[in-house]
Amino acid sequence: MQAKPKSPQMELFKTSLKKIINHKHPLCILGEKIEWPEFDNAFGPLYCEGTCPTTFRREGRPGKPTRLMVGLHYLKHTYNLSDEEVVSQWLENPYWQYFCGNEYFEHGFPIDASLMTRWRQRVSEAGMEKLLEETIKAGLEIGALKKTSMNKLNVDTTVQEKAISFPIDANLYHRMREKLVDMSKGYGIKLRQSYKFKSKYSLFMRGRYSHARQMRRSNKELRRLRTYLGRVVRDIERKVVGSDELSDVFSEPLSLAQRILNQRRQDKNKVYSIHAPEVECISKGKAHKKYEFGCKVSVAATSKECFILGMKAYHGNPYDGHTLEESITQTERISGFKANDIYVDRGYRGHNYTGEALVHIAGRGTKKLKASVRKWLKRRSAIEAVIGHAKTDGRLGRNYLHGREGDNINAILSGCGYNMRKLLTVLLFCLFSWRQRLFSAS
Repeated sequence: MQAKPKSPQMELFKTSLKKIINHKHPLCILGEKIEWPEFDNAFGPLYCEGTCPTTFRREGRPGKPTRLMVGLHYLKHTYNLSDEEVVSQWLENPYWQYFCGNEYFEHGFPIDASLMTRWRQRVSEAGMEKLLEETIKAGLEIGALKKTSMNKLNVDTTVQEKAISFPIDANLYHRMREKLVDMSKGYGIKLRQSYKFKSKYSLFMRGRYSHARQMRRSNKELRRLRTYLGRVVRDIERKVVGSDELSDVFSEPLSLAQRILNQRRQDKNKVYSIHAPEVECISKGKAHKKYEFGCKVSVAATSKECFILGMKAYHGNPYDGHTLEESITQTERISGFKANDIYVDRGYRGHNYTGEALVHIAGRGTKKLKASVRKWLKRRSAIEAVIGHAKTDGRLGRNYLHGREGDNINAILSGCGYNMRKLLTVLLFCLFSWRQRLFSAS
């Protein structure tokens, strides 16, 4: 059920935000430039009507205002905060409350932080593209982005790392056994032996032997951990045979445990995390970080302003060139502009793009190109700084959202946060320039 419309009646005992804030603050100006009714029109079909057509009963409590939920996600990825942090800081900041559509200063939390998770699940990846689209429209209206520069794009890929610990076989065996034992206790299955203390001791000793470079003893403890997990798996399989309900409950964790038991060092598509089995091992050739664990993300930005027009997560560790077609399609769908020139690095050789735009690969026959094309090819490396800021200043560097859908959502919202920071910087620069002209005139 959608949120109820606001009452036009004024509050007598609340403080109006318009009386206590500076309306030339960048957040106030940006809040007026964003087309908030567009979100109501886009997300309205995701909510049910006020009453059920068959029982004529109310379908739960009304939802929170769309502007509040969208504004909180903008602020979260602009300032690199968690769900809990953005809700708590919203309570203290009148400018954040005004940006999210409040008319009066509130002294209570707007929502529970867990509601942001459920809202992201409701809106999904397609709805998050609407948030990125509105930042592009706001950039065009403010002047931070020009229409003429949207036909030249820089495209590159990076790795969005998942919030997991470094994968070690010993930890996987131990954690998987712990999870199965806890589930068995919850469903009343009495195991022959849980190996709680033995497994913990073997994990501890395995680390000590590895540190002392006693690899024979270390590998022996690793085999013990694997044996303990295998015994627990077989014990549970024997005791859930007669129950269809227990078989359905334990089918997924048991299959995951079998994958962990069967995988070897040189295998592909291994399990690197129990709570995030979709994680992939990606090597980008970095000297300081040989392997990264997450998913690949394609970033498309304008060559001149470095304004992000598209971000998309890819699973299965595809070749960079095979992501170009889908990346440009998403960028043109979100921005509404056709690309004329695309500048990429040599990782895109043999790409799959079949559109009308010209794909320029850096480092290939640059002496034969025109001076104007060489100039724009030199701008290709500017997207490296865009990716770096999206990782350090935003939340692209470590993804805490669950599952593959969480990877897709976090990638797009990281692009929204980057664009929001650029817009706020432009508005802040304009404010300082206006004050400087005012003081010089006086």
